[in-house]
Amino acid sequence: MTIVIIVIALVVLAALTLIVVRRRRNSAALVSAPRAAMPEVLVHEVAERPQLLDDVPVLEQRLGASRSIFDRVRSMVGAGTVSAEQLDVVEEVLLRSDVGVATTTAVLDDLRANGAPEGVAHAVRTALLGAFAPEREVTTVAEPGRVPVWLFVGVNGVGKTTTIGKLAKRHIDQGRSVVLAAGDTFRAAASEQLQQWADRTGADIVRAAEGADPGSVVHDALGRAAARGADIVLADTAGRRANSTNLLDELSKIRRVADRAPGQVVETFMVLDATTGQNALSQAREFHAAANVTGIVLTKLDGTARGGIVVAIERELGIPVKFVGVGEGVGDLIIFEPRAFVDSLLDT
Repeated sequence: MTIVIIVIALVVLAALTLIVVRRRRNSAALVSAPRAAMPEVLVHEVAERPQLLDDVPVLEQRLGASRSIFDRVRSMVGAGTVSAEQLDVVEEVLLRSDVGVATTTAVLDDLRANGAPEGVAHAVRTALLGAFAPEREVTTVAEPGRVPVWLFVGVNGVGKTTTIGKLAKRHIDQGRSVVLAAGDTFRAAASEQLQQWADRTGADIVRAAEGADPGSVVHDALGRAAARGADIVLADTAGRRANSTNLLDELSKIRRVADRAPGQVVETFMVLDATTGQNALSQAREFHAAANVTGIVLTKLDGTARGGIVVAIERELGIPVKFVGVGEGVGDLIIFEPRAFVDSLLDT
């Protein structure tokens, strides 16, 4: 019996010893090994976060609808003689883009006569660039002692009043003082909208009651601009149908008023909606005869518009496009640059 008790005691003692040894091992394992000292500087230079689309030209971003029309021309391979099939594609693309029959015919004649030594897309690009006037300077200075006037014409709904507001913001950002003339007295909404732009930009404004003589509004705006030493007057006009004889006579009168001292009309801008396509051409012809248009502002070019209308306007009317609208933001009315525009359509 004694032997049995001794054996049990030894087994219990061995078990207890084993438990103690295991606990000591586990405790030792829980002790972290000493770490190396952290460096004082982990990063010497933080890389700038990349901005998506920064390398893509503004026009190429905004003119997706127009650019897609030219996909088949950009994808043409080979150089030299242009096949009949390729000519058919070029013709279809140009007409679909609203380039117009005259420009399309001229481009096709050039391709037949000279081929495409550097590829069809390059040849079409060169031909389209040739349709643009070399000079498109925007005038902001009048004769000494006179206030420069920008006169805006166009039918209702093309974005004329908004265009004036955006250009007022551009002038003010460049350090010029601006007086707005709310000459569209046939629509109360036009005057109210222009007032909002004046409040937003800090421009001065002259307006009158609905139905007032628009010529007198422009005359008063010139007087205020001269008295306060303003740098420029931006004058809105009514925008009823272009085939209205009364409207066109009225525009001629307003232009004569704006061009008398102390004012001088240095630019007359025709505002056109690019989404109306070839209809914009007929509007421009009517207004040009009455107001002696010196430049085109083409709005809504970023929407469903077919950008070729820019080419048609310049080639068929001889009036340079000076500004284009490629978005709704204040900064989305940009100076038109033919090379950048054509590259956005045909650069591969």
